[in-house]
Amino acid sequence: MADIDNKQAAAPDSASNFIHNIIDKDLENQKYGDRVHTRFPPEPNGYLHIGHAKSICLNFSTAEKYHGKCNLRYDDTNPVKEDMEYVDAIEEDVRWLGFEWDNRLWASDYFDKMYEFAIRLIKKGKAFVCDLNADQIREYRGTLKEPGKESPYRNRSVEENLKLFEEMKEGKYADGEKVLRAKIDMASPNINMRDPVIYRISHTEHHNTGGKYCIYPMYDYAHPIEDAIEGITHSICTLEFEDHRPLYDWVLQELEWEAPPQQIEFARLNLTNTVMSKRHLKALVDDGVVDGWDDPRMPTIAGLRRRGYTPEAIRDFCERIGVSKANSTVDVALLEHCVREDLKTKVESRNVVEDPIKIVITNYPEDQTEEMEIENNREVPEMGNRKVPFSRELYVDGADFMEEPVKKYFRLFPGNEVRFKGAYFITCNDVVKNEDGTIRELHCTYDPQTKSGSGFEGRKVKGTIHWVDAKTAVKVKIRNYDYLMIENEEGENVLNPDSLKETWGYAEPAAGDAQPGERFQFFRHGYYIADAKLTTDEEKVFNKIVGLKSSWKK
Repeated sequence: MADIDNKQAAAPDSASNFIHNIIDKDLENQKYGDRVHTRFPPEPNGYLHIGHAKSICLNFSTAEKYHGKCNLRYDDTNPVKEDMEYVDAIEEDVRWLGFEWDNRLWASDYFDKMYEFAIRLIKKGKAFVCDLNADQIREYRGTLKEPGKESPYRNRSVEENLKLFEEMKEGKYADGEKVLRAKIDMASPNINMRDPVIYRISHTEHHNTGGKYCIYPMYDYAHPIEDAIEGITHSICTLEFEDHRPLYDWVLQELEWEAPPQQIEFARLNLTNTVMSKRHLKALVDDGVVDGWDDPRMPTIAGLRRRGYTPEAIRDFCERIGVSKANSTVDVALLEHCVREDLKTKVESRNVVEDPIKIVITNYPEDQTEEMEIENNREVPEMGNRKVPFSRELYVDGADFMEEPVKKYFRLFPGNEVRFKGAYFITCNDVVKNEDGTIRELHCTYDPQTKSGSGFEGRKVKGTIHWVDAKTAVKVKIRNYDYLMIENEEGENVLNPDSLKETWGYAEPAAGDAQPGERFQFFRHGYYIADAKLTTDEEKVFNKIVGLKSSWKK
């Protein structure tokens, strides 16, 4: 696949953001005055993934563009699945991406108000207590082609409904024994409007309200109320909520809310070779398929951070893919391209060899060591040079030698001359093997007249490889990652059994000083980061962030 064309990868014109077009028109018409107020409302039941990053960037950057506000609001209406560990992780992710919320709020902050509003709906004859169980409610709901049937409890009196709802709140009934439903239209073509459940019983302790409530509002009822109370102007959510918008509007209309917020839907992010579901990601964690939510193979923001992706690259990616009403799948190679583009002018290069083969330069003085000047980043001369030791015994990459070379192989093989990057021309003369036939070392010679920068002329070699000085080499662990999911012959995404390959290698001394979270370009290999959890003073563990070449095509 060809390298990416930067022209093709250019960010879309901001005019293509239809959400901003809607906001522009609302501002022109003074629908909410000069206010723009958005919110990012995650449920704290798992770690956020790259799909949530798109929503974070959209909501916070929209508020920034219009000098408005953006709330971080936790949708904590289902205490069974929620945990404060996830709250802490969400806040770290939002801040890492470069955003700060105006208000940190909880859906549970409004439980008292939601209960009062439910009472108001009952008194208006717009809600009733139903004794049907979940299976019966599904059966009564009908299908896309057939209308539903009314619940036999739909016509209870206002007084009876008020009494039963109060008893539900007081804990008189078991989980699932009763629910509160909106009374709308069982013949509606939109199934979401067929008397949806707006409160259910759950005898579960809540992190915020404790044991005060054993009834909890459903999301479709709670969400519009939360937005309205907070003064949200534009409630931006993903496309699967489009069919729920009539219910969103119905709740606010029945509560007679002035200048209610408007819900706007956009297409969620779908990414090749990527699981985009908190439920499935949680299963991978719970089943031990991955090493936690921040496993560098995970598409969680925590995993991408540990993998070495940068917030700037993720924001750039979210800008490039734009905002659309149409569902589509984005090539993960575009995300990798954005990471590569961000890192190429930020990080220094280091020499690291994998599956090392020892080189002995037989005509080099045994007691001599030189310091070679090598640029830290060829793209940014201002980053200067570093000194890399060079002596008689070195290591090269296992992939840089073939005893019987294939066609167009220009690296080391018996009789061939190559250039050692930043050093000399080297010729391979002999292959020394162990008794079992494995290679012990290669005996080579060097030409002292070919030192890098000495101005030699008329000598050309086709191969240039890197090296590490044996006396000062630092042993490192290298974790090379592939996609967690791959496509099988049937076109289905399945787990990749080779998503992680651990190996070891030797690095130049400068890499041995790497601190957790420090990034480098391993010359000719790719971009790597010292693992934030595993790197210590005694052991350096590097995660591969991304390779050097892009395979993304428009």
